Amino acid sequence: MQACNKPAPVIKDGKLNTKDYKHFLWLLYWPVFGVLFYYAELFYPADFVPVYSLLDDYIPFNEFFYIPYVYWFVYLIGTIAYTFFFDVDSFKRMMKFVILTYSAAIIIYFLFPTCQELRPVEFPRNNLLTRLVAAFYDFDTNTNVCPSLHVVGTLAALSARLRTPRFRAVGWRIFNIVSGTLICFSTVFMKQHSIIDLFAALPWCILAYLLFFCDLKKKKPLKS
Repeated sequence: MQACNKPAPVIKDGKLNTKDYKHFLWLLYWPVFGVLFYYAELFYPADFVPVYSLLDDYIPFNEFFYIPYVYWFVYLIGTIAYTFFFDVDSFKRMMKFVILTYSAAIIIYFLFPTCQELRPVEFPRNNLLTRLVAAFYDFDTNTNVCPSLHVVGTLAALSARLRTPRFRAVGWRIFNIVSGTLICFSTVFMKQHSIIDLFAALPWCILAYLLFFCDLKKKKPLKS
């Protein structure tokens, strides 16, 4: 019986275990984006255009989607952390995906600032989740929503997870696809985004996937 090939960690015994250790520089994009987004949210003078579709009226508010909505942070950060240490190639591809799509989004926010006015004035139910949603509404603004960064980040992470050998088992694929789908749907059921914001994110994600995750050369099968 052949032993399973385990991914070699980038850092071992406190020392870098690979020649290609400079990939951590890709992480510097995050603080740069954070500063630009913070400026766009709080200091950039803009007349925000409300985003709305008739389809939004047929999508009910559901507080249970708060769970996959906040799980997004685990989904995205967990993918970055795992690929950073165990699959550098997928990490770089994901970061290229992120840099293209997030940069496009921030440019759109400056050129075409948007907002949404879909949040319920009163919640249909009073429970723990609705109270958590209310607290999240206070924390997060309703501006700069199109395209949805929640959707963009989810599809970037999903693309990396589907490529990483650790997550190629059928069970992991189902889990990651279902989780990613629920996160994307949560943006509209939480009334954090219009359905337009979701669809506006898709062309950028498709372009980034084709550029950074579609190999023209046929991949060799993984050794068992």
